[in-house]
Parts: sequence; structure tokens; C-alpha cells
Amino acid sequence: MQEKDALKNFERLMLPHLDAAHNLARWLTRNDADAEDVVQEAFLRAFRFFATFRGSDSRRWLLAVVRNTCYTWLRQNRASELLQSGDGEDIESIEGGGDDPEESLVQSDERETLRRAIEELPAEFREVIVLRELEGMSYREIASVASVPVGTVMSRLARARRRLRRVLQPPARKGGAHGV
Repeated sequence: MQEKDALKNFERLMLPHLDAAHNLARWLTRNDADAEDVVQEAFLRAFRFFATFRGSDSRRWLLAVVRNTCYTWLRQNRASELLQSGDGEDIESIEGGGDDPEESLVQSDERETLRRAIEELPAEFREVIVLRELEGMSYREIASVASVPVGTVMSRLARARRRLRRVLQPPARKGGAHGV
């Protein structure tokens, strides 16, 4: 009976965050199938250690488990991705809307370009961008999930945004404005 209650409590607290868990894992692994495997492993780990959860913020706790599971998976399967780092300020969401097919196509192309640019970031930068911009977490929440100081979160976000801006910004025109 106690085990059934634990399972029900786990499902009630953790399952609402399944999409956020998959979103983080997808961005960190860069692959849907790998993300599904990581999320499955993360949920198994979360259930195994559910007794350590103290009821403060189930989303943050679960995303920390997912993050740690992702990094373990990356170390085992793609260690070279974890060695990347570098300089890398603001990502703006591309909102859809309107009935103009040409505009929709341009926006779709921009979203794809943004997706590729985020995927090219080192994992530590992808994670803070995803948690801040896509999951809407505060700096303090991200620091808790990533087990780093808030200042590190802010630094990683600034570097990730700078890299994204550099990649997404159209090249500057050379020369001056000569005749039209």
C-alpha cells in the first residue's frame, strides 16, 4: 500500500513536468530518440530517489535529475560535445501570426535557423538558454537545476546570447553606401 501511495504521489508531482523534461533533454542531446531514452532513465532515477524530494519545487527537482542524466549520457556517448566551450547576448522569440504565406515561410525559416544555432551551442550554453527562454525559469531556478552559482548562470546566458547574436546577425556590408 505504501509503495502504491509513493507511485501515485510521484505521478501527481512529476508527470505534469514530462514535456519540460523532454524539452530540456531534446535540446541537450540534440535528438528526439536520445531524449526519450534520457527522460526515461531520468524518471527511473527520480522515482528511485523520490524519498529525497522535500516537496519544495517538483519541476526544478525533476529538471535537475534530467540535466544530470543528460550529462551522464553525454559523457558516455558524446564526450567531445562537453569539451566545447567558448565565447559566446539576446535571443528573441520568433512569433508566428498573420495570414501572409510569404511571411509564414520566412518565419518558419527563421525558426529553423534559430533551432540550428541553439543546437550548435555547447551543452552548458544550450541548457541555460532552454531553461530561461523556453522553460521560463528564473536565474535562481536555473542555478538550482544546474548546481552552479547565479553568477555562472548569468555569465553562461550572456555568452550564449552573444554567440547566437553573432551567428544570427546578417553579415555587415563592406564598403560604404555608394550610389543607388
